[in-house]
Amino acid sequence: MTGPALYHIHPSPLGELLLTSNGEALTGLHLPGGRHPPVIGDAAEEHAEPFRAVCLQLDEYFAGRRQHFEIPLAPTGTPFQRRVWSVLLTIPFGETRSYGEVALALGSPRAVRAVGAANGRNPIAVVIPCHRVIAADGSLGGYGGGLARKESLLALENGLRPASVRGH
Repeated sequence: MTGPALYHIHPSPLGELLLTSNGEALTGLHLPGGRHPPVIGDAAEEHAEPFRAVCLQLDEYFAGRRQHFEIPLAPTGTPFQRRVWSVLLTIPFGETRSYGEVALALGSPRAVRAVGAANGRNPIAVVIPCHRVIAADGSLGGYGGGLARKESLLALENGLRPASVRGH
């Protein structure tokens, strides 16, 4: 049984992150200006307390002190999207995979475009590391939160001190 829709705004070097929860697990982490912004319904309630662990872990991640998140996740999507997001969770911190490599890991090597579409619909950015997926030629490809944010996340994971990215 799931609880009420909850949300919280958390400051980060990428701008204000919109966190959503069903009361039991994180259902969304949305970057400012994302392509697929969530709709916060009238019944949703703003509460910081249920997001305390997630906020602490995000702060540790952005400070370079955390490589893995240990929070329950409940992303909503099609079965194929959820399979893609499961593969994304296996990409190690500081590494990248091409869309084709993700499709191959799914056992569907021809599903590169579908992988790209599922990657772009990831509702829990950063924690489900869609920023670690790049084009086959090594270019960054797209990113729902903007390429400057993707570059910043990849720089952070490679030990570089990224600049704050706001409004991109």
